[in-house]
Amino acid sequence: MSEPAPERVFEPSVDGRIVLDARDISRALTRISHEILERNRDAEDLVLLGLHTRGVPLARRIAARIETAEGHPVAHGALDVTMYRDDLRTHPTRAPHHTEIPPVGIDGKTVVLVDDVLFSGRTVRAALDALADYGRPAVVRLAVLVDRGHRQLPIRADHVGKNLPTARSERVGLSLEETDGIDEVRIVELEGVTRA
Repeated sequence: MSEPAPERVFEPSVDGRIVLDARDISRALTRISHEILERNRDAEDLVLLGLHTRGVPLARRIAARIETAEGHPVAHGALDVTMYRDDLRTHPTRAPHHTEIPPVGIDGKTVVLVDDVLFSGRTVRAALDALADYGRPAVVRLAVLVDRGHRQLPIRADHVGKNLPTARSERVGLSLEETDGIDEVRIVELEGVTRA
């Protein structure tokens, strides 16, 4: 099995074709928020942890929507998985981010990991390893804005904004207002990669 194509920097609003715009992203996050509440019944024992980089603002947005629905704040934070990745030998220059576990902790809580794009499943595996260093949740669930397929590990999201079948020769480029100045999801064709 060949290695996935290397990621390349793309320009938001320039490369590829838009598959989700700001309104689509907002609707998907609202749906995910309601699904999380329905599955959890309330937000008392709920902790949302965004995976760096774009999972963090997504977790904040979901927390805000749940707070609006429930009338009280939802514990949320950020989880860095850099040192738990299985590709550190091949990409050793990754810069670690800051992990923020909410003051309520994660022991005995329902933790929802929030990420932008689910691809191979390796980032989620690293997140589960990282999470174990901070406590023992009662339940761990996964919410992603986009599931693009091509899993290399037996990992499945519990809450998905959009299932987006893609070719290996394509890259899903997610831009968010907080990090990129615009909300959109694009599919970008990678040069020099053969379609499978």
